[in-house]
Amino acid sequence: MTTLIGPDFIALQVRDLAASRKFYLETYGFTAATHCPPGAVIFDTEPTPLALREPLHVLPEAGPLGIGMVLWVACADADALHDLIISRGGVILSPPADGPFGRFFVAADPDGYQITFHTAQSR
Repeated sequence: MTTLIGPDFIALQVRDLAASRKFYLETYGFTAATHCPPGAVIFDTEPTPLALREPLHVLPEAGPLGIGMVLWVACADADALHDLIISRGGVILSPPADGPFGRFFVAADPDGYQITFHTAQSR
């Protein structure tokens, strides 16, 4: 019998890899891994790597990508990250609030992916 373990790698297909890479580094504050394969950027995230990549299939030219997908990214302090993203020109879709996983807010990337950032809870 096969047992599923859980997500092991997350990759978002983007329309403009260079622009999205710059946005995730400069606006969200991610750190890129030292080695990335051609056509992708991998970020130093734990425990699951997060990557951006050139599309494997044709993407719609307009409109948000990732409709229906919810990606939660843990951080040390959601309120501080929220303020930092605003100061860097990022788009906030939902202001900080308390939820079932602690303090969180939702931001949009250049392709319309909605990223939920939340304060990491001790396990």
